[in-house]
Amino acid sequence: MRVVIGEDEALLREGLVLILGQSEFELAGAAEDADALMALVEEAKPDVVVTDIRMPPGRTDDGLRAAIAIRRRWPHTAVLVLSQHVQRRYAHELLGDRPAGVGYLLKQRVADVDAFLRAVRTVAAGGAVIDHEVVEIMLDRSARHDPGLAALPARQREVLGLMAEGLSNAGIAHRLYVTEKAVVQHCSKIYAALGLAPTTDEHRRVLAVVRHLAG
Repeated sequence: MRVVIGEDEALLREGLVLILGQSEFELAGAAEDADALMALVEEAKPDVVVTDIRMPPGRTDDGLRAAIAIRRRWPHTAVLVLSQHVQRRYAHELLGDRPAGVGYLLKQRVADVDAFLRAVRTVAAGGAVIDHEVVEIMLDRSARHDPGLAALPARQREVLGLMAEGLSNAGIAHRLYVTEKAVVQHCSKIYAALGLAPTTDEHRRVLAVVRHLAG
């Protein structure tokens, strides 16, 4: 898979180049500002774009604006954005009406190389990956208007967060040191609280959860 990087901080940019270059990904280039990122994507036609949200020239949300434009212009290109801080608005704008092939992570997650690469693979495969801190903010907001969500116990909130991060039932079980059967039971209760039809399709269930929380 071909990957393009958008990051103005030289140290992080080189770190991303190193991490992705040592995996199965083919690095198609790296850009230091949003305008250069758009030009590089148009030229390289990558499968995945990994970009910072705050980039030159405006150093506000230029990277986010570029990510949204890339999703509209090249709908088959997956996008994973990195942010220094949690911003629910960023997640909502990025997800839009098509929460597929998209991810939003805090920059600190890059330090967990395996988890970061798993996130890149997930969005490349058409899934969605949302940082668990962002999920907590989205869940807290939704819970204020949904008694079912507000009543979710702590363990089910954990499971919901890991679902939104793109983990399978087996992955969640491994992370929480519980059986996969227990995870399935938690998921069933979460689906009921969200009013979602259960599905064995991992991507579809994550997209359904993310869409509900972003609504």
